[in-house]
Amino acid sequence: MPTITESTIHPDVDSATRAKSWPRIALITPVFNSGRYIEQTIRSVLAQSYPNLDYFIVDGGSTDNTIEIIRKYEGSISGWISEPDKGMYDAINKGFSSTAGDLMGWISATDQLHAGALSIVGSVFREFPGVEWITGRPTSFSEEGMTIEIGSIPRWSRVGFLAGFNRYIQQECTFWRRSLWTKAGAYVDASRRSASDFELWLRFFRHARLYPVDGLIGGYRYHPDADSIVNIDGYNRICDGIVEKELEGVPWGRALQTLNRTSRAVAHIRVLRGFWYWTVIRGLDWILRRDLTPVIQFRSERWVMTKR
Repeated sequence: MPTITESTIHPDVDSATRAKSWPRIALITPVFNSGRYIEQTIRSVLAQSYPNLDYFIVDGGSTDNTIEIIRKYEGSISGWISEPDKGMYDAINKGFSSTAGDLMGWISATDQLHAGALSIVGSVFREFPGVEWITGRPTSFSEEGMTIEIGSIPRWSRVGFLAGFNRYIQQECTFWRRSLWTKAGAYVDASRRSASDFELWLRFFRHARLYPVDGLIGGYRYHPDADSIVNIDGYNRICDGIVEKELEGVPWGRALQTLNRTSRAVAHIRVLRGFWYWTVIRGLDWILRRDLTPVIQFRSERWVMTKR
């Protein structure tokens, strides 16, 4: 039988009133045998002190000390479950089906949130009712949990994403409205081990624009078992295949398929790749910049959209 534990919190009147002023966030942590890292992940979530959070942990039947660590915090989270699953994405689907919240996201058991991350998420969505998904500055942690990289603010458009410009949306700092999740099918594809977040972004792009936020939300931890590090070429091939399939359903898809295939072929030819980059890719990048979403930044005590 799966082990299920849930805590019931009875806030005072002031806490309840404060919570109602913030959108409810459904946050999932999928985990399997990550006892080395998961305590830092959980603590990074609980340290947020976000007043309206539904935080659920889905364990795939860990055999190390993961369950012991989760039990330490079960009184401070919404709930958790431990049972065999079909992998991380299956766990994420289970978690979201067990939570309620207008805003959604997940943080894997090896990764972390930055201080104040959920306040950024909640306040941005509260300020902009028409924004359906956001992503923060891409950041990275060392294996020990130190912040070691803070990236520049990315800019996004659907065409640019499909064309391979700035393709990597960092999942750890990406959140969205449940309404968008529903329009995109309300699932993460659990049929593969990696890149299903990438496939989810493609489905989101069909319905909404992605807005970059100039803030630190979540970060990726470098560790030796990470699939995207161990086999980055394989990961990229999976993403290329997902894009090829997506382009079959758009009117201008054939042209982008040709562009992407040519770019991959030219990348292996030293004498041509520089010419291709400076004449074709840079030219297209300049054209596509007109379609980029504005950046959301905190200015004069409020969030505003700015063209950069």
